[in-house]
Amino acid sequence: MNKVALESLGCKLNQAETESFARQFLNRGCQLTESVKEADIYVLNTCTVTHVADRKTRQSLRSVRRTNPGALIVAVGCYAQRAPEQLSRLGIVDLVLGNQEKDRLVELLEANRNLGSKEAGNPRPGFHRRTRSLLKIQDGCNSFCSFCIVPYTRGREHSVPPEEVLQEVKERVAAGYKEVVLTGTKIGAYRWNGESHGGLPRLIEHILDRTGVERLRLSSLQPQDLTPELVRLWADDRLCPHLHLPLQSGCQAVLDRMNRGYSVADYETAVSLVRHAIPDLAITTDVLVGFPGEDEREFEESYRFCEGMGYAKIHVFPYSPRLGTAAATMSDQVEERVKKDRSQQMLALARQSAQRFREQFFGRTMPVLWESKLDRATWSGLTANYLRVFTESEQDLTNRLLKVRLVGDHTQGLLGEIADGG
Repeated sequence: MNKVALESLGCKLNQAETESFARQFLNRGCQLTESVKEADIYVLNTCTVTHVADRKTRQSLRSVRRTNPGALIVAVGCYAQRAPEQLSRLGIVDLVLGNQEKDRLVELLEANRNLGSKEAGNPRPGFHRRTRSLLKIQDGCNSFCSFCIVPYTRGREHSVPPEEVLQEVKERVAAGYKEVVLTGTKIGAYRWNGESHGGLPRLIEHILDRTGVERLRLSSLQPQDLTPELVRLWADDRLCPHLHLPLQSGCQAVLDRMNRGYSVADYETAVSLVRHAIPDLAITTDVLVGFPGEDEREFEESYRFCEGMGYAKIHVFPYSPRLGTAAATMSDQVEERVKKDRSQQMLALARQSAQRFREQFFGRTMPVLWESKLDRATWSGLTANYLRVFTESEQDLTNRLLKVRLVGDHTQGLLGEIADGG
């Protein structure tokens, strides 16, 4: 029986694909392992959204080769799509598969080596013992934002047929998952049987009506996706009150250069709409600093906009030129030291904003889905609106959805006490 180690870098879409690889390997009788040293096969689902992601990919692959020289090392995904020759030249990868080929990963390996025994592997291997399952419903992007390499690595937009999505959700529920996360490159572009009308709202409605999922979460949306038809679905409290709405910049001039397709006013209007309609809503975002031409005034404008939005979490990224994108050829590239300074300023704001958001929930009792045990008695879990909660318990809380009183702050989230009766 081959032992397989899987690792994913970057976005939730990569994580969803890696979950799919795990199920396929298990169905071939392989055993999944968290130990790179013990693995016969190591698969890295790569990211190339920034130069830092590229560096992490190379570092991970080199580390695995040093730790386990005899393993079959496979690189798949976005970096493998963008620069396969570069990865091959490293001399530490045995197989490179881009996004157009990686769906055939297990099939190709099975054709070239005896993958596993006739009996299926453990259906709940160590690293795969999760309470949330990520499900890819869409891939690709047609937008071509000026800074983004994703349309070149993921290709054009396409959607998973609705009947397949529904079947996948039912299978995850039957396997014991309490929460399913719908993910994709751009899930707002979901098409129902090829038709754009009512695509994502209609899919969500069917999932809620026709499956027993206890929590349904959406991975990322654009402001223009937040139509009244979509927003009304949050009347069902199984749809988690958490929206990830990438902003990228709170300065209109920078947004225009980014070719984002919405204005600062559009974004603000969308946020106002959903906050009015969805109680306890957490809004998280992505912000780029140091985009070409961003001067001090423009950065300050973006900073002040973010300051006023009350985000639950801000992911901060210094701009990273990606060869082949429009922004990489723009004049007035910002110096690295300036990017670093602006990143630090925005990260400080992110910490303050997250703290203020958490403090709103002190003393509240909210359901928490417990995910993992951190040490002898400390457990970690999530509220529906994506607050990380920690508690002490001698019981096994794995995959239990319990009512918890939020009693105070924690360095990584909130402290909770399980309410009487759970």
